[in-house]
Amino acid sequence: MKNKINFENLTFSFTKTKSMYVSKCKINEEWDLGKLFPFSNLSISPASTILNYGQGLFEGLKAYKTEDNQIIMFRPEENAKRAANGCLRLSMPKISEKVFLHGVKSIVKDNSQYIPKLEEGSLYIRPLIFGSGENLGVSPSSEYTFVVFCSPVGPYFKSGLKPIKLIVNNDYHRAPSKGTGGVKAVGNYASGLLPSMMAKNQGFAEVVYLDANEEKFVEEVGAANFFSIKGNSLITPKLTGSILPGITRDSVLFLAKNRLGMNIEERKISIQEVLKSDEVFCTGTAAIIAPIKSINYKEKDYIFSKSDTGLKTRQIFDILTRIQSGEDKNEYGWITRL
Repeated sequence: MKNKINFENLTFSFTKTKSMYVSKCKINEEWDLGKLFPFSNLSISPASTILNYGQGLFEGLKAYKTEDNQIIMFRPEENAKRAANGCLRLSMPKISEKVFLHGVKSIVKDNSQYIPKLEEGSLYIRPLIFGSGENLGVSPSSEYTFVVFCSPVGPYFKSGLKPIKLIVNNDYHRAPSKGTGGVKAVGNYASGLLPSMMAKNQGFAEVVYLDANEEKFVEEVGAANFFSIKGNSLITPKLTGSILPGITRDSVLFLAKNRLGMNIEERKISIQEVLKSDEVFCTGTAAIIAPIKSINYKEKDYIFSKSDTGLKTRQIFDILTRIQSGEDKNEYGWITRL
């Protein structure tokens, strides 16, 4: 199958690979180590809680092949911690770090032939945890399934750091306060499909979501964390429960402070303040860092980048990607070698 894949022209889309990892767990029990199976469809009851009540979450991370042909991963332990916290919020058995990492590493090793060269892309890993048991009443499932699969993907933006255009959407909210916005719950993403499609039809890359309480403060960009740069300050919305604690987000904050000496501010940031920024960008596993060229607010475009990426955004991107690709020394212990 590997020979049929054109690695030089990969896009960020799904390609079937060799195997998947599966583990099962009963409610009030602990997860056992799972096993590898040939990649195939799953058999699930129509009465499962994932299908009826959306009891499930997912993670996303990448594996890279270095220039000296080593396989590395970026901070997989943080994905394990976030998944464990998400399980508790969604009333699922807490996935252990041991089982999570066993599944992720097993998949990468067994599908290593699908990892493209560094300049071509990476291997995207998708862990899923969901209620697979039957339940007609609105209550937690009696059984849960942990699945990990993977796919070779190309860079999110073929041209590298390509500035994107965004639009503020006042008709829809991503997540309310005290809800599940801080968890990678499967149901969080369906509600964003319509506003995202509407934005793309208008020529924008994604939507800027404001808070659900006052519709005044910026929260996220689609499914990505938001950042503003003003002078030597890096500002990002504070994690209050409605914003996903992104691993790329955490890495950017650390590097901006410790490598660039920037002032870090995690707080509420109004859309009016954002529009006066020197630079703005968003982060996520897929795109890593996406500089924002302009934001359309109330039918007016506010320009931040006329052509290229802002200086500080470029510096943060370069530092982060050198670490992720194994080009920089692993001084923070963020790289796992397989």
